[in-house]
Amino acid sequence: MDIAQKRVTSPSRAAWMGVLGIMLVQAVVLHGMGRLWICSCGTIRLWVGDIRSIEMSQQVADWYTFSHIIHGILFYGLLRLLLPRLPMLTRLVIAVGIEAGWEIAENTPWVIEAYRLQALARGYVGDSILNSLSDTLSMMTGFALASILPWKATLVLAIVMEVAVGYLVHDNLTLNILNFVHRFPAIEIWQSAVQ
Repeated sequence: MDIAQKRVTSPSRAAWMGVLGIMLVQAVVLHGMGRLWICSCGTIRLWVGDIRSIEMSQQVADWYTFSHIIHGILFYGLLRLLLPRLPMLTRLVIAVGIEAGWEIAENTPWVIEAYRLQALARGYVGDSILNSLSDTLSMMTGFALASILPWKATLVLAIVMEVAVGYLVHDNLTLNILNFVHRFPAIEIWQSAVQ
């Protein structure tokens, strides 16, 4: 390997090691917080489609996976805007750090209890470590899509995901944020109507 090639691969390797390191810390901290590695049901599923299932936020993917893909799209846009000179992989490491931080915060008793006040999250017990790591990978997917797609296509993709999930299960990233900040009776009534 010549010196020029080594210079190209070393930052890439360092970035990917950073991503893996952050995800390892995420898993260890969640485990230390008492989170289960997999669903307490003892099975691993790729998808849970029942919004009221006790396996929601416990398996590889569910309706909230789309919110994490949108996180990645948003993080890509914000970091590109705020830190345009940083290499893309460095911005990815930052995005993974933000997402991992949120995943840890999301599984604290205070945030779990705040979610339980929402109509669709009354039985929420937090994420399994499998689900949490999958959420981080979903964010990375959104980040990657935003890096390769034209910005207009990325925007349309995010809007379509947000509207479709909102329509299908009466919840999405926007509603989650709104309900987390302040409970709106009209939204709760609409969400309670979901089967």
